[in-house]
Amino acid sequence: MSGGIGTRLRPLTCQLPKPMVPIFNRPVMEYSINLLKEHGIEDIAVTLHYLPNKIKEYFKDGEKFDVNIKYYIEDKPLGTGGSVKNAQDFLDSTFVVISGDAFTNIDLTKAYEFHKEKGSKATLILKREAIPLEYGVVITDENGRIIRFLEKPSWGEVFSDTINTGIYILEPEVLDYYNKGDNFDFSKDLFPRLLMDNIPMYGYIAEEYWCDVGDIGSYIKTHEDIMKDFKKHYLLGEKVQNGIWIEKGTIIEKGAKLYPPVYIGQNCLICEGAIIEPYTIIGSDCVIKGGTSIKRSIIWENVIIEENCEIRKSVICNQVYMDKRSRLFEAVVGAHSKIYENTTIKPGVKIWPYKTIDENVIVKDNLIWGEGINKRLFGNRNITGIFNRDVTLEMIVSLGTAFATVIDNKGSYIISSDGNNLSKSIKNLLISGLLSTGSQVIDIEDGALPMCRFGIKYFNAQGGIYISTNKADEINIEFMDKRGVNIDKNTKRKIENSLITGDFNRCSSEEMEDVVSVNNFFKIYIREGKLSLKNIEKIKSRKPNINITSPSENIMKLAEEYLIGIGCNVKKMHYREEYTIEDVRKKVLEEDADLGVLFSIDGERIALTDGFNSIENERYWLLILSLGFKTGELKEAVVPYNFPRIVEKLANKYNANINYSKSNITDIMGTIIDKGIEFQYILNFDGIWAIGNILDYLYGQNMTLNKLLQEIPEYFYFKKEIPCQWEDKGNILRRLTEEGQQGKELIEGVRFIEDKGWAMIIPDEEKPIFNLYIEGYDEEYAEELGNLYDEKIKKLIKGF
Repeated sequence: MSGGIGTRLRPLTCQLPKPMVPIFNRPVMEYSINLLKEHGIEDIAVTLHYLPNKIKEYFKDGEKFDVNIKYYIEDKPLGTGGSVKNAQDFLDSTFVVISGDAFTNIDLTKAYEFHKEKGSKATLILKREAIPLEYGVVITDENGRIIRFLEKPSWGEVFSDTINTGIYILEPEVLDYYNKGDNFDFSKDLFPRLLMDNIPMYGYIAEEYWCDVGDIGSYIKTHEDIMKDFKKHYLLGEKVQNGIWIEKGTIIEKGAKLYPPVYIGQNCLICEGAIIEPYTIIGSDCVIKGGTSIKRSIIWENVIIEENCEIRKSVICNQVYMDKRSRLFEAVVGAHSKIYENTTIKPGVKIWPYKTIDENVIVKDNLIWGEGINKRLFGNRNITGIFNRDVTLEMIVSLGTAFATVIDNKGSYIISSDGNNLSKSIKNLLISGLLSTGSQVIDIEDGALPMCRFGIKYFNAQGGIYISTNKADEINIEFMDKRGVNIDKNTKRKIENSLITGDFNRCSSEEMEDVVSVNNFFKIYIREGKLSLKNIEKIKSRKPNINITSPSENIMKLAEEYLIGIGCNVKKMHYREEYTIEDVRKKVLEEDADLGVLFSIDGERIALTDGFNSIENERYWLLILSLGFKTGELKEAVVPYNFPRIVEKLANKYNANINYSKSNITDIMGTIIDKGIEFQYILNFDGIWAIGNILDYLYGQNMTLNKLLQEIPEYFYFKKEIPCQWEDKGNILRRLTEEGQQGKELIEGVRFIEDKGWAMIIPDEEKPIFNLYIEGYDEEYAEELGNLYDEKIKKLIKGF
């Protein structure tokens, strides 16, 4: 399979199909051809789509490699399975599918024997991978039979560290589910259907080397792995001396220093005074002048590097010129680029082909769209970063463009921010990006995140963006779909890919829309927030004293206007850093107020106090669910899978139903909205409207907060964080899932169900920790259970 575009490898693949990217001066696909030949496979079909002639011109009919090659070109992408089905006339017996961009020495003969021994119709060759998020995870039983697939899972779904390498041994009849020309994938479409129909399908776990040359990091690592492993040195040909490989025609001048391991291609000139340090690979026809130092870097062909340059852990593509005293640190330079004298290219920068960089320049940003993209641009729910360090001006404009490109470049989008000046600046940059696609932008100005979600539905927009700023210039950017729900992980991936490729929809100046600015939209939001309240007159007659605070002054202003409008006396408390609901409780008690409210910085969440009780997090959820069940507003509710199961007792009391969702905000909020549970949406995700609904109930029913809290059954629940290494996560979760213990659920993380409680272990999406959730029938047992699983995880970590 050689049709991939190689998005994550750009700029290496801007002018080159991914299988043609060189490893030690040979296309990576050539190693796959040689592997097949080594195992007696000489008839090879190659599926092509992106830049097919580059591959055909190099490999031709395969005679040079002692194999027979046929080519099958897709006019449009057909998916991994569809591309193989397109070669149907070639598939008359058991066949192997292998990616043209994977580097491996997996024993295909052993895998084939396993396939036949098991009577398998589809055998997937698997490998153990410490951090499997970018791969398909495959779960097998003790006999190797496949029982479950997860495509590019989140950490909460990593139930195993055995990943799909994309190498398969298949019987032709498994493709009968589809017709030639159908677009389908093996992992997403065909294999789940085989599993559903109970077709024998097995996973063969390979012990040999395998690397998906999928991004720059893995590309560099593959070269280092080969150089480090003596058993793979046969791939590199004859050594001049220990750890140094030099091909014919290359001249190493006297006084040049080479520190192994080093690989240098044909017809190169390494001048006197040049220093070639370990794990450096230099392609053919290159010139390295004196005083230049290169370490852990890969230089392609026809590259000239002048005197006194410094190159560290970088990749330089074909026909690049680098002038004297220039420096390259963990960067990538595309083909045919010119870097002039005394230029510094900072870590993480990617320079696209045919770029010219003037002398005396410091390059901090990519030369295509403006910003390097981390492997995981989005966090669990949003993009967070320090301004001008993680999040730059150029990146922000491109984010707006990518968002509209992915969702609908002719759509309408709501945009809003908190009152911070930096947030407003970021908002204007995002607006520029959105407008450049031909989209309509409706700016509802300063507000709260729930107000932005409300605006999306109010204007029937295709999506929305909300920007807020925390202390120390930390920016948060939330992207929402047409429901007002945070975008899902597939949309996040598409936005990231659009940024990486620079593949944006653009409009002409005639097509560019004006920004629609809606002044005082908050008035509409506040008015709408009052419409569902039934007891405003009772609230006004009682004139409750409410103390409010928030890290955001803007949220306090909105909450103040809303609460005054329903009849409350409001006192704004000056917020100070690390303020908690306990601080608010003390103030409420001192001032004999009726209620205290701590709003989150975006206005989405609240914590409550009556001066005696502090209610936040899961206790707040239980309070509002109790209120909803009691009034009949809620016949069913949605809670995250890691929530205390005491909620079931509460629901049963009122004959209500509980729906569990995964614990990320997209799944929770999306499930609530899709089920039409408006009351829960308001109380969970709109802090300002929520406090109005709570007061409406309390004063309408002549109820106190303390009395309402008594409706909640006693429960014993806590969360613990256990530090680990990123690479520990998949291995430990797999070992936990393989334990033979009964009462185990694999819906999100691993949940162990005991007689008197449960423990749930979920790897964190953003930090190198395990989150451990515990609930027990009493406090002592909950603590005992927590210690048990805390110790279990720590022992597994120490075992590495």
